[in-house]
Amino acid sequence: MIYFDAAATTFQKPKSVVEAVVRAMGTMSSPGRGNYASAGMASETLLRCRMELAELFGAEDPEGIVFTSNATHALNAAIHSLVKPGGRVVISGYEHNAVTRPLHAVENLSIHVVNTPLFQPQAMLEGFDRLVTPETDAVICTHVSNVFGYILPVREIAEICRSRKVPLILDASQSAGSLPVDQRVLQADFIAMPGHKGLYGPQGTGVLICRGDALPLLRGGTGSNSLEQEMPEFLPDRLEAGTHNVPGVAGLLAGVQFVRKLGVEEISRHAYRLKQQLAGALREEKNIEIFSSDDPELQAGVLSFIPRGQDVGAFCEQLGGAGFALRAGYHCAPFAHRTAGTVDTGTIRFSASAFNSGREVEALAAAVKKFTK
Repeated sequence: MIYFDAAATTFQKPKSVVEAVVRAMGTMSSPGRGNYASAGMASETLLRCRMELAELFGAEDPEGIVFTSNATHALNAAIHSLVKPGGRVVISGYEHNAVTRPLHAVENLSIHVVNTPLFQPQAMLEGFDRLVTPETDAVICTHVSNVFGYILPVREIAEICRSRKVPLILDASQSAGSLPVDQRVLQADFIAMPGHKGLYGPQGTGVLICRGDALPLLRGGTGSNSLEQEMPEFLPDRLEAGTHNVPGVAGLLAGVQFVRKLGVEEISRHAYRLKQQLAGALREEKNIEIFSSDDPELQAGVLSFIPRGQDVGAFCEQLGGAGFALRAGYHCAPFAHRTAGTVDTGTIRFSASAFNSGREVEALAAAVKKFTK
């Protein structure tokens, strides 16, 4: 199998990640729950992972790094902290269901959507500038569209938020580990991300970077303030109820170290080169519609395409039978498809990782052309 679905999860993991998970299973118990060696090793692993993440993402305090089960969990916690019934939020037209479904569940919430065309950041900035008012409870924005790889102008959006004193929640699900994300620059109130995509960690891991206070989404034991019935006031304990996924965090630590050693910029350049290679090959086919920008500032290593006159699911199944793993459909992001005009068909999504090669892209392009004809 040649795997091109890194936007869902990076299937190929560094050897160090697998080794770290296995080692943790045999040597670590619950952190903060005992004064013995295996508990101490678990606590040390969590602390080291927080520190590595803080370095990678410019977080002011490692204690503001909260471990979650995935990015959806992290986004729900952030939205729960800032968005109230009867409130007002502004989002981009490229948000994932991990953002829109929690918002939909808030009673009487006024949701304002910045719907602007693909790869037109100035139009998007004008939309946010128009809709973000001081009365806005929060702005919630993805860094990179999971469908189209469109890199949103989040630094400028963050500036608009700061100028109006409006909190910002950044969904870094498609950028963490593959594009620079710096909390010191963005000053977002929350940055949510998965561990299993660009950070090359195991599934079932996620991170919420908190700049300020947060409300607990889950309540339970933390190993601290155990005589009190209220959750602790301090982070990360305030948001980390229950036993941690210690093997997952150990693997995440190894994944973050892999990313830092390889370099976010190099990972980004590599994925974009592969995306460009496939886009160039598919542009030659009149029966293929692609959604691509030649500006690396506007698109990451994700490419959506549509075989004209064919069902995307059936076409992707053919590719799967030929040994290529891609994803077809709506990718849990109907807002993005409505914004881009692909809601009637969905798309086939190519997404590369550090483990893919140009030769693999060449083979995929040949298969796409074959099935198109």
